Amino acid sequence: MIRALLADDQALVRDGIRMILDAQDDIEVVAEASDGLEAVRYTAREKPDVVLMDIRMPGLDGVQATKRIVDARPPSGAGPRVLMLTTFGTDELVYRALQAGASGYLLKDSPRRQLLHGVRTVAEGDALLDPALTRRLVENWVSRPAPGAASSAAATVLSPREYEVFLGIAHGLSNEEIARGLFLSTTTVKTHVTHALHKLGLRDRIQAVVFAYESGLISPGGAPG
Repeated sequence: MIRALLADDQALVRDGIRMILDAQDDIEVVAEASDGLEAVRYTAREKPDVVLMDIRMPGLDGVQATKRIVDARPPSGAGPRVLMLTTFGTDELVYRALQAGASGYLLKDSPRRQLLHGVRTVAEGDALLDPALTRRLVENWVSRPAPGAASSAAATVLSPREYEVFLGIAHGLSNEEIARGLFLSTTTVKTHVTHALHKLGLRDRIQAVVFAYESGLISPGGAPG
């Protein structure tokens, strides 16, 4: 059973999300928070698997709350995962949320199936990326150094196949999509993903995307090769 905590300052939003989640056999909403401070406090008390976190909240906002929750996790990395909920026009805050350690983000007007997929994906320890929003974020908020600097560094550290897989991650592709493009099994891709993230010192796929754009490894809006 996936234990979820809802953090949003709008009661109607929380009610709507709770109805969707409680209708699932494998998800249980264990607490609701109306601001960031409550989210941090209730997370420590209830120990949920996933925290669905609004970004804009009074007092302590979702970005600061996310950082506190992530920083409180043990060195092993086990503990609550944060799934940010955002709207268009909050690009800078979303980017800050990724840096704070959020495991993914969704738009508040996402379809029900996408919300459920996001909760389950994050609960499994994976990251959830929206490729379109990822490109928009970096185009607006990331200042890139000269192209090729990180490309050379990554190519030195990673094997050729790991490098190809990493480029797929950087473009927001799923393991299945990378596997189809490189004619590999999904299991093999997962192994390469794990090795690439470890070698580059990255926590998850979201950090990989941020790293790739910040360092000029790929160009904003560019298509995966």
